[in-house]
Amino acid sequence: MPISQSYGSPDESSGDATIERALDLGVTFFDTADIYGPFTNERLVGRALRGRRDDVVLATKCGFVPDPAGGPSRIDGSPDHIRAACEASLDRLGVRTIDLYYLHRVDPRVPIEESVRAMAALVREGKVRHLGLSEVHADTLRRAHRVHPIAAVQSEYSLWTRDVENGVLPACRELGVGFVPFSPLGRGFLTGTVRNLDELPANDFRRGVPRFQGENLARNLAVADELAAIAREKGCTPAQLALAWLLARGPDIVPIPGTKRPTYLAENVGAVDVRLSSADLARIEAAAAPARIAGERYSPASFAMVDRGPAQAP
Repeated sequence: MPISQSYGSPDESSGDATIERALDLGVTFFDTADIYGPFTNERLVGRALRGRRDDVVLATKCGFVPDPAGGPSRIDGSPDHIRAACEASLDRLGVRTIDLYYLHRVDPRVPIEESVRAMAALVREGKVRHLGLSEVHADTLRRAHRVHPIAAVQSEYSLWTRDVENGVLPACRELGVGFVPFSPLGRGFLTGTVRNLDELPANDFRRGVPRFQGENLARNLAVADELAAIAREKGCTPAQLALAWLLARGPDIVPIPGTKRPTYLAENVGAVDVRLSSADLARIEAAAAPARIAGERYSPASFAMVDRGPAQAP
């Protein structure tokens, strides 16, 4: 996503170089979505993977519909939209099959069962191999899984966003569903590189995220500084420490740190070599205890698009 939107200006040339570097370093899981750009990121990923398709697991998502006038996107989880979106993604990616196809957000107007049945039809037709859901409540996951096996759930999870531990992550483990943390570096905050809003581009969406605002930012910087001190002692970067913590949560956790810079990509990949003892983990978790994190992870408008579970059941 950062290559095409949200974090300042798009940078496709750097994005091409980053994906090429990822392939050279042995990265095998690539995650995109039709809404990224919109539409431009899938084309970029498809172009970058040409000739290397069999080397990777390719994931994309559907469910967001961009506003032609540039306003907020809407959610559409209807069967007709899911089918049309899949066909369009296959074309943009230049592939015959998508390995993992996510419903990007649950449409409150459409029972999850209807959305998943439409996605399951794509599996039967060979257009999709596995199904995923994003930002879902545990009850919604269970309902979806009864219709067709869900291979993975994607949601925000990091040292400063641990809500999933009390809901959907236990449900995933109960059902044998993999978990894919997005924003595993706290939207860049856990890298220690964001110190104030003035450092961010004017069109960076983090300017509207409560955790980056005023007093919240000051409180959160204290957490970031403590984590950075631990990273120095471990001989790694703060980003590597944050990713190593996630990797230590279990083999079912597959974080997807986004970046548009080859240098940061190589740094992120290096996290697999960081070993954390039980004492390290305890110290890290104390430094970033949920009670110490100030502010919400989303703006109210973004939170309105997150599935809250039973209230949306038919």
